Amino acid sequence: MSNPTLTAVAALAAAISPTQQQHEGPQQLVDALHTAFGEHHARAVHAKGVMLSGRFTPTAEARLLSKAALFAGSELPVTVRFSDFTGIPNIPDTVGGANPRGFAVKFHVADGSEVDIVNHSFDGFPTKTSDEFAQLLRAIGASGPGASKPTPLDQFLDGHPIAKTFLTTQLPAPVSYSTLAYFGVNSFKFVNKKGVGTYVRYRFIPQAGVRTLTEDEIKAKGPNYLSEEISTRVASGPIQFVWYAQISGPGDVIDDPSIAWPKSRRQVKLGTITIDGMIADPARADKATLFLPGQVPDGIEVADPMVALRNKAYPISFRGRQ
Repeated sequence: MSNPTLTAVAALAAAISPTQQQHEGPQQLVDALHTAFGEHHARAVHAKGVMLSGRFTPTAEARLLSKAALFAGSELPVTVRFSDFTGIPNIPDTVGGANPRGFAVKFHVADGSEVDIVNHSFDGFPTKTSDEFAQLLRAIGASGPGASKPTPLDQFLDGHPIAKTFLTTQLPAPVSYSTLAYFGVNSFKFVNKKGVGTYVRYRFIPQAGVRTLTEDEIKAKGPNYLSEEISTRVASGPIQFVWYAQISGPGDVIDDPSIAWPKSRRQVKLGTITIDGMIADPARADKATLFLPGQVPDGIEVADPMVALRNKAYPISFRGRQ
């Protein structure tokens, strides 16, 4: 029996497979995304999305973990963006290939700086390295409906069981963007005022709870139901997520985002994201906004080398959509 997510991704992919790179640079990674999803002069991935505004309220516990300025005050404005997967701007919200959903947060710090966090709705990443991720994307691009069996994607997944799990065990379509948990799969190091370092990964848990749709409910939804729903929801009241730092324990791998840390690991509440409005002129704001996963303040350090390449690739994608 075919998996709907896998089938949808393959059906949406372009049948192109350029020469595989041994060591992927940021341009090669962006090119690989376009190979999988096409060049649409939009975001290379998570192209379809909706932006909202709100505020972040930190906890005292956050200040014990990190000296970062975003935890120092009482409240900060934030810009958030919910999105579907793929680089296809008009992907229907109802298809399996729209998973995992994305949730990006931009904190506007009092000193004028910005801190960005990029998350998705699956606890883990399909591959250990950026090189392997580019290989996966090219395999998707070469495995459209007309590809002979076994497709390049079939062959890749045979040798990469974690990637297969990622593509075949996504949640059904959600009731709302606000009824999913989101995970920052890369590791960071928090450093407090005493110089003590702690390795963490991020979790954003919805106040509304995790809620998904049945197959019949999905069939009744329109292709843009998620953006329509979130607009209606926020108009009737604020949406909240609790931001947690999952604390690393013995044996946890810091530099491999494909391996999730055990759910039993201690979690520290860093604060609450309260989303209370839509962004004015959303199309212009979406085009002009860049989220950089490596844009961190003093008190937070990048611990996973994948972030460095992502941080270089995102501006390339940004320039391509201007």
